[in-house]
Amino acid sequence: MGAFQSSPGQPEYVDLKEKTGFSISQIRVLHTRFKLLGHNGETLKRDHFNSIPDLACNPIRAQIIEAFFDRRNFRRNGEGPVDEIHFEEFLMVMSHFKAPSPRMIEERESVRREKLRFIFNMHDTDDDGTITLEEYRHVIDELLSLTEDLGKDTAKGIADAAMREVASTSMAHMEPDEFFEGITFEHFLKLLNGFEIELKMNVHFSMMDTPTFCK
Repeated sequence: MGAFQSSPGQPEYVDLKEKTGFSISQIRVLHTRFKLLGHNGETLKRDHFNSIPDLACNPIRAQIIEAFFDRRNFRRNGEGPVDEIHFEEFLMVMSHFKAPSPRMIEERESVRREKLRFIFNMHDTDDDGTITLEEYRHVIDELLSLTEDLGKDTAKGIADAAMREVASTSMAHMEPDEFFEGITFEHFLKLLNGFEIELKMNVHFSMMDTPTFCK
């Protein structure tokens, strides 16, 4: 996509409003944030996200940043990473953090599915359609790294136990000596059945907080 030169009320903003569901005022806030992060440039690169203080201490910082450069999150049926993003791509990724409005009750399930797909993609780092033991362990390891008293073997044991619990939930007849290769997105949906991710994974766009992941 080329340079974004629009201002509120112009056709480009209206088009983005239709694509993302953001209001014009929300797009204005996000465009301002985009410009601040990119030092008034037309694109953002991964290094630009280093200026977000709250993100620096997030245990899954790397996954969050990569999510902004993953074509799967641009709502265009693309695949693979990109080196930089324009404002439209930034806005498309941020739309995954938009809380559903009361008027979207009938669409709540589709919103929930989209948000869970976003999280799944963030964990499926090699884009093979499953979350493997190693991919899931990578996330667990980052969380455990905040606990200095845990040794490497202990952390590995906790990560393995966490993944086996997920596997057992997905495959009730799994034997103790079976090797679990990973979970698909459909299994992922079942694991989080009843969890209101559509209400928890959101950003207060008027303040442009750091994305909140299921706190």
